[in-house]
Amino acid sequence: MSDFRSRSKPPRAGKSRTGTATAALDAALGGSSADPIRRALWLDALDRRLVPLLPPTLAPHARLANVDGNRLVFLVDSPIWHARLRLSADVLLDAARSIGLDVSDIVIRTTTRPLRPEVVADRALPTPPSAVAREAVAAALAALQPPDGDDNGKR
Repeated sequence: MSDFRSRSKPPRAGKSRTGTATAALDAALGGSSADPIRRALWLDALDRRLVPLLPPTLAPHARLANVDGNRLVFLVDSPIWHARLRLSADVLLDAARSIGLDVSDIVIRTTTRPLRPEVVADRALPTPPSAVAREAVAAALAALQPPDGDDNGKR
């Protein structure tokens, strides 16, 4: 009997990495508890390879969610993108097969949640202007005021 191995599974970790940051990653990816982490990284890498093949208007609205046996599972953020992604199914299947996935179907799910979490930049609260800046603004405003008693040449 032949050993059936799905090509839809993420590869196992290879050589050990060096360095402090990668040592922590190696520790997280070690053992059977790392399988979900390894799979999430693998799915994210596949998403980054497949989604750019979609039309530019569709790509921001679709995300690879899973590879379930012989099916690619995509999420879209509204029903209109569901229909448009269905039209691009053949392109995605061909691309997935070209990188070694044994897939034959696409499942598309619509979600109400954001597909990609927004990264919030560290935004410090604006600091109030310094005393020197306030004085400079006051001096500039004073320079724009007409001197007392001048009626701008009107008589």
